[in-house]
Amino acid sequence: MRRRDLLRTGAALGAAGVAGCTGRDDGPALTEGFEDGLGEWDAAATIGPEVDLADFEWDVAVSEAEAAEGDRSLRVWNEGDHDDGVTWASRPMPIEPGRAYAITVTGRFWSESESFNTIRHAVMRLGPEPAAVEEDFPQLGVNSSEFGETPYGGLREPLWLTDGWREYAFEWTTPTLTTDTLHVAVGTAVIWEADATHYIDDLAITVEPR
Repeated sequence: MRRRDLLRTGAALGAAGVAGCTGRDDGPALTEGFEDGLGEWDAAATIGPEVDLADFEWDVAVSEAEAAEGDRSLRVWNEGDHDDGVTWASRPMPIEPGRAYAITVTGRFWSESESFNTIRHAVMRLGPEPAAVEEDFPQLGVNSSEFGETPYGGLREPLWLTDGWREYAFEWTTPTLTTDTLHVAVGTAVIWEADATHYIDDLAITVEPR
């Protein structure tokens, strides 16, 4: 469903019973291939103050058009008329409070082709609060893997670097967490004045106490 009105962010869930969280010590804390639909994922968008959000067209849905694994993936479409805007999907995941962690997040993004123009950026984020505005995501070229302890983890890196699927990943060295819920977000940021569709699949989050 296309959303053109208000910014929507996911409601936080309790630490128990979150779909997609494995609860295993020997594997990822969360995996997602969107085979069962959006589930607990909520869609959201934001754009700069010079444009009303209602005038920014975007869409987030599960699609069978492309898939890195299985039969489905997350489709993210946004218009480029305003040369601005970010569109993403987010969901909560449980975490044990009172500890610090080393967390790795990986995901695969699909681009239609390789391009000399930077048409979109991939954005990924994991933190104690859900993303609400563009400034909640890292700045261009920033990947939290390159830093030590930070308030949240994430990346913002160019898409259209290859034809088809490409893996993106970041590491987050957390402070001691006081929350029992983290929020992961994945999406695209508009750079070039052209409409563009991307697909996201094969997400995995591994969590290790430190």
